[in-house]
Amino acid sequence: MNYIAERRLEEKEARRKQIVDAAEEVYADTGWDELTIDQVARRARLSRALVYVYFKDKFDLHCAICERALQLLGDRFEQAAARHKRGRDQVEALGRSYVAFSQEVPHYFQALARFEAHSPTHVEGESNEAACMLAGQRVHAIMVECITLGMNDGSIRADLGNPYLTAVTLWGFMHGIIQIAATKANMMAADGISTQQLIDHALRMSSLGLSPKDVA
Repeated sequence: MNYIAERRLEEKEARRKQIVDAAEEVYADTGWDELTIDQVARRARLSRALVYVYFKDKFDLHCAICERALQLLGDRFEQAAARHKRGRDQVEALGRSYVAFSQEVPHYFQALARFEAHSPTHVEGESNEAACMLAGQRVHAIMVECITLGMNDGSIRADLGNPYLTAVTLWGFMHGIIQIAATKANMMAADGISTQQLIDHALRMSSLGLSPKDVA
C-alpha cells in the first residue's frame, strides 16, 4: 500500500470512529428509540449524507456500537478470568464482570440486549453485523473455555455435559437477572429486596448449580 492509499485508509477509519463516537454519545443521552441519523450527524459535525456513506442505516450503526461493546466485554472477561485458577472461580468472576459491565456502561448493555432480540437471516461477510457477531463469538469462547477448565479441574460438574450449552444457559440466566434488576427494582423494593440481593442470590444459585457436591 502506498502512502496516499494508507493515508486515505487512516482518514476513513478516523471518520468512521468519529461517527460511532457521536452515535454512542447520542445513544447514552437519549436512548436508541429516540436516536436519529440527523442527531448523530450534528453531534459528529458531519453531513447526514456522509454518515450514510459509512453506515447504510440505523441498524448498521447499532451493530458498530455493539461490536465495541462486545470488544470491551471480551477484554473484561479475559481480565476477570485471569485472576483465578479454578474454572468455577473464573465463571463466577465472569458473572460479576457482566453485572459490573451492565452498571458501568448501561448503554452498551442495552445495545446488546436489543441486538440479541434481533434474529439474523442473511449476514454479509464484511458487514458491521458480521463484525459484531465475531466479537460476540470471542466473548462466548471465553465462557466456554472457563467452563471446560472447571470440568477438567473438578470444580464444575462434568455431568452438565456440553460446555457450549452450559455457557449459553448461564449467559441467558444472568442476562435476564440483570434486566429484571434494572426494570423491577421498585417492585422488589416494596417486598424488601434490593437489586444487589437479587444479583448476589442469582450468582450463588449459578455457582451451586455448577458445583460438584464435594466442592460446593
